Amino acid sequence: MAEIENIILEHVKKIQAEQTATRERDAEIMTRLSSIESGIARIGRDESVNYTEIISDRHAVDKLKERIERIERRLELSN
Repeated sequence: MAEIENIILEHVKKIQAEQTATRERDAEIMTRLSSIESGIARIGRDESVNYTEIISDRHAVDKLKERIERIERRLELSN
Protein backbone atom coordinates (compact mmCIF):
# COMPACT_ATOMS: atom_id res chain seq x y z
CA MET A 1 0.00 0.00 0.00
CA ALA A 2 2.88 2.36 0.76
CA GLU A 3 4.21 1.72 -2.72
CA ILE A 4 0.92 2.89 -4.28
CA GLU A 5 0.94 5.98 -2.07
CA ASN A 6 4.50 6.75 -3.17
CA ILE A 7 3.52 6.42 -6.85
CA ILE A 8 0.52 8.68 -6.33
CA LEU A 9 2.68 11.18 -4.44
CA GLU A 10 5.23 11.19 -7.29
CA HIS A 11 2.48 11.83 -9.84
CA VAL A 12 1.05 14.65 -7.73
CA LYS A 13 4.52 16.21 -7.45
CA LYS A 14 4.99 15.98 -11.23
CA ILE A 15 1.57 17.56 -11.80
CA GLN A 16 2.45 20.38 -9.37
CA ALA A 17 5.79 20.94 -11.12
CA GLU A 18 4.03 21.13 -14.50
CA GLN A 19 1.50 23.57 -13.10
CA THR A 20 4.30 25.76 -11.72
CA ALA A 21 6.07 25.71 -15.09
CA THR A 22 2.79 26.56 -16.83
CA ARG A 23 2.17 29.50 -14.47
CA GLU A 24 5.69 30.81 -15.07
CA ARG A 25 5.24 30.49 -18.83
CA ASP A 26 1.88 32.24 -18.65
CA ALA A 27 3.44 35.06 -16.62
CA GLU A 28 6.16 35.49 -19.24
CA ILE A 29 3.57 35.48 -22.03
CA MET A 30 1.52 38.13 -20.22
CA THR A 31 4.61 40.29 -19.74
CA ARG A 32 5.50 40.04 -23.41
CA LEU A 33 1.89 40.75 -24.42
CA SER A 34 1.91 43.83 -22.24
CA SER A 35 5.06 45.04 -23.99
CA ILE A 36 3.43 44.48 -27.39
CA GLU A 37 0.31 46.38 -26.33
CA SER A 38 2.45 49.28 -25.08
CA GLY A 39 4.32 49.34 -28.38
CA ILE A 40 1.09 49.42 -30.36
CA ALA A 41 -0.18 52.27 -28.17
CA ARG A 42 3.03 54.23 -28.84
CA ILE A 43 2.65 53.66 -32.58
CA GLY A 44 -0.94 54.92 -32.42
CA ARG A 45 0.15 57.99 -30.48
CA ASP A 46 2.95 58.71 -32.95
CA GLU A 47 0.58 58.34 -35.90
CA SER A 48 -1.87 60.78 -34.33
CA VAL A 49 0.94 63.32 -33.87
CA ASN A 50 1.95 62.86 -37.51
CA TYR A 51 -1.67 63.31 -38.64
CA THR A 52 -1.93 66.49 -36.57
CA GLU A 53 1.19 67.83 -38.27
CA ILE A 54 -0.20 66.96 -41.70
CA ILE A 55 -3.45 68.81 -40.96
CA SER A 56 -1.50 71.79 -39.69
CA ASP A 57 0.57 71.83 -42.88
CA ARG A 58 -2.59 71.66 -44.99
CA HIS A 59 -4.00 74.69 -43.19
CA ALA A 60 -0.76 76.59 -43.78
CA VAL A 61 -0.84 75.72 -47.49
CA ASP A 62 -4.49 76.78 -47.71
CA LYS A 63 -3.64 80.15 -46.13
CA LEU A 64 -0.77 80.62 -48.57
CA LYS A 65 -3.09 79.82 -51.49
CA GLU A 66 -5.57 82.39 -50.25
CA ARG A 67 -2.83 85.02 -49.95
CA ILE A 68 -1.52 84.27 -53.44
CA GLU A 69 -5.04 84.48 -54.90
CA ARG A 70 -5.62 87.78 -53.12
CA ILE A 71 -2.29 89.15 -54.44
CA GLU A 72 -3.14 87.99 -57.97
CA ARG A 73 -6.54 89.69 -57.78
CA ARG A 74 -4.98 92.94 -56.56
CA LEU A 75 -2.43 92.85 -59.34
CA GLU A 76 -5.08 91.68 -61.78
CA LEU A 77 -3.03 88.61 -62.70
CA SER A 78 -5.78 86.05 -62.27
CA ASN A 79 -7.59 84.52 -65.23
